[in-house]
This record gives sequence, structure tokens and C-alpha cells, in this order.
Amino acid sequence: MKKQFVIHPFLFAVFHILHLWLHNIDEVPFSDISIVIGSVLSITAILLLLFTVILKDIKKAGVVVSILLIAFFSYGHFYNIINELKIIGFAIGRHRFLVPIWCILIICSGYFVCFRIQKNRYFGHITFFLNTIAVLLVVMPLINISVYVSKNRVPWEHTKGIMNYDARVISTKDVGDTLPDIYYIILDGYASSSTLETIYNYDNREFTNYLERKGFFIASKSRSNYTMTFLSLASSLNMEYVNYLNNEIGADRKDRRLPYQIIKKSKVMSFLKSKGYKCINFSSGWGPTNYNNHADINLCGRRSELSFLLIQSTMLAPLERLFINDAKEKILCTFSKLAEIHKIEGPKFIFAHITCPHPPFIFGRNGEVVTGTQYDLGNNDWAQKEKYLSQLSFISEKTKAVVDELLSKSKGPPIIILQADHGPAATFYPPYECGWDHPTEINFRERLTILNAYYLPSGGNSLLYDTISPVNTFRVILNYYFHTNYKLLDDKSYYSNYEKPYLFSDVTSRINKE
Repeated sequence: MKKQFVIHPFLFAVFHILHLWLHNIDEVPFSDISIVIGSVLSITAILLLLFTVILKDIKKAGVVVSILLIAFFSYGHFYNIINELKIIGFAIGRHRFLVPIWCILIICSGYFVCFRIQKNRYFGHITFFLNTIAVLLVVMPLINISVYVSKNRVPWEHTKGIMNYDARVISTKDVGDTLPDIYYIILDGYASSSTLETIYNYDNREFTNYLERKGFFIASKSRSNYTMTFLSLASSLNMEYVNYLNNEIGADRKDRRLPYQIIKKSKVMSFLKSKGYKCINFSSGWGPTNYNNHADINLCGRRSELSFLLIQSTMLAPLERLFINDAKEKILCTFSKLAEIHKIEGPKFIFAHITCPHPPFIFGRNGEVVTGTQYDLGNNDWAQKEKYLSQLSFISEKTKAVVDELLSKSKGPPIIILQADHGPAATFYPPYECGWDHPTEINFRERLTILNAYYLPSGGNSLLYDTISPVNTFRVILNYYFHTNYKLLDDKSYYSNYEKPYLFSDVTSRINKE
């Protein structure tokens, strides 16, 4: 017993992170979890050292630190269990009640360990017991993660060609001395004008008329190629349909690693880099668009989804308003920096995935923070139509301000694409009787018809047409401005749901059906 190592505090800390990652493994890359684990292990080591100095016994210190960590990491889970619990009409599931109780329990447990267990030899047995429990806890998620990875292993040797553009289809003609800056701005979940009018009873002509006055071409009948962001961006940034993922990954799997990779290292970015472009990525807070190690510059932070999820499950959960403010500032930072990015010398490809007007609804019509919002990037509460419209209205005004700046202050006329990755989804939820498993035409039209607006200077708008979809966006742009010879693809829309994202159904004709 005397020679035992005190490892249980570190294992308890790692267990909570692995457990959280296991339930989000499809969407959160390992790079994010490795950063979080490193940070938590460092904090655990500091706490263990501090309490060892105070208590003059590393085994006793280890027990105290484990109590602190278990209480800290389990708070959010316990809160979620009793959140709606009422006793005699009194809501007890509130942070203002639970936090003091939680702190009292921690203090009492620490006091008992430090002052009521008198014999130090007991701590040898306690350490052995806690080490054993901690090892078993960590092994369980590791086994599940290993099984998942082995079942969902992507045959990377078969996908090397997917992640690099084919130079053979690109012409070697000179594109001239002046290369236009290219702004690819994704307004996540921004509905088409027809959807806003028929489903939301909202007239968006003020925004679309503004864009047309500025010289934008609005593809009024444009449709997204896919129903989900990661599929839509993987397609548009690589100028091809990604139905091959059904074979590469499997129709019954949800693994997103490969599409995430081809979003980060896309054919569009590879091509533009080869032409001397500087690639700039704005942090979205979501998956592959949060931080791109293949970009030359990343702006507006790097805090990942896992960080938010981890914080929400801990005793920091009562500070959630700070996280909402952080998300708000990230979006405001994106709009602010977009208006200034023209100051950077040289040709630039700017990719900004703005997670609005997609839920969570954190902005009111005038930019005020919406009360009662829980920050969660996976939030799909599309049924709150008024909040969606308020956020859409605010985002439209911020977009107009950015467009004004870019068109008035850029050294040369820029290329600007304002595009939604997909539409909203109010009709998938009550009071509608439709759903993700049994969608109808109204679902397809709402989810797959989108805002798609282009500012293509020097005559580029002449190649655009009303039904152009994102898969052809950069085929048109590269052909016109860089003299490539990409053939335009048929504009199709494919439906899949969250449970089987790679089980694609061609619903193009059903969207067009009246």
C-alpha cells in the first residue's frame, strides 16, 4: 500500500472528458479533446501538488482532489436531472439553490477526509479502491471508443484523391495581374424568400432589393444540395456532389471525420492557394469551420464545441450567460473583421461560416441578447418562428453593413457570395405533423430552398441563373475569373436525416412539385 501511486484524480478527470466525447464523437474531432485533456490534467496536477503541501500527505490530498473533481464534473448532469423538478409547486432545480447545497456537500466531504479519518493507513486502502474504480471507469469509454473507431474506420488510402483537386482539369491560362478578393459568407439556415413568405409570413424584399441595387444576382429558385451543414459545405467547397460518402463511410454510420477533412482542405482553397491567394478562416464555434489549420489566418477565436459542452456539464454551468455572450461576440467579431479584411495586402479567399440565423437564438431584432436561451450549437429548436425571424432580421442588417464596406473600400471589385448551407426546419416539428423520418414536400421546400446571392464583378453575373445551386458556385467563378474548364453539374437536392446522414434520396422533383 505504501508504494501506491495516486492516479485516481487524473483518471476521474479524464473519464468525464472521454464520456462526454463518446456521446459527441461524430462531431467533435480528436484534436479538440486532446487540448481539453491536456488542460484538465495540468489543473489536476496543480491541485494535487497544492493539497499535498497543505495536508502533508499525497494520499489524503488525492482523495480531496478526487472529491473536488467528481463534484465539479458531475454538477451539470445532476442539474439536468432535477431541472424541472418541483416539490409542492416549488421549483428546486435552480442553480441558486443547487450550487450552495453542492458546495456544502464538498466542504463536508473534505472536512470528513481531512479531520475525521484519523489513521493514515486507511488512506492506503482508500487510494487502492479509488485507483481501481477510476481505471475501470476510464477503460469503459476507451473500449467503446475503440469499438466505434474500428467499426467506422475510414479507408483513408482510398480517399487521398478526394482531398486534392485534380490539376488536369485546370487550364494554365494566365488570369492577369489583378486577382479579386473572394468572400464566401455562409449565413447558416437563411431561408429563401419564398419560404419566408409562405411558411413564416415574412416579407424579405427590403434585404433582397438592397442586394440587387448593389449589383447582386439573387438566384431566386436556388436550392441547397444537402440538408445538413457538413454535407453542404463539403459539396460546395469541393465543387462536387458527396454521395460517394455513402460508399466510403456507409449508409448506416454517422462518422463525420472525412467530410470535416474535405471541408478544411477543400479543392477550392487548394486551387486558390496555388494561384497565390491568402486563405482566411473565421471561427464559427462549430466543427470544421471553427479552426482550420490549412488556412493562412484564423480570426475571432478558437474555443471549440467540446469546451462549451464540458463547461455546461460542470459547476461552471451557472455562468452559461457568459458563454452566450462569447458566442455573441464571436459573431459580432466576424462581421466587424469582415469589413476590415480588405486592408490585408494581396489576393485573399475569405471563408466565414456565420452560425445565424440558425438556432440557438441569441440575437433579438436589434442585436440584444435573447433571454432564456441555452447555448448549444446542436440546438435545432426551429419551431420558435418569431425568434428565428428576429435573428434573421438582425443578421440581414449586419450583412448589409459589411457589403457596404466591402464595395466602397476594397481596392478592386471583390467577389462576394452570400449563401445559406440549408434552409430552416420549422415544419419538421409540432404543430406540424411531418418529421425527419417521414418528410413531405413542404419539408423539402423549407429545408432545401435557400438564400443564394452573388456579386460577380466585370460581367461574372452573366453566367448565373435562377436555379444555380452551391455545387456549381465555384465552378462558375473559377471558369470565369481563372479560365478553368469545369463543366456545370445538374442542380440536384438530396435529402438525408441526422440518424442516417449518408443515406441520400434525390428529392429535386419533389421540391419543384406544386
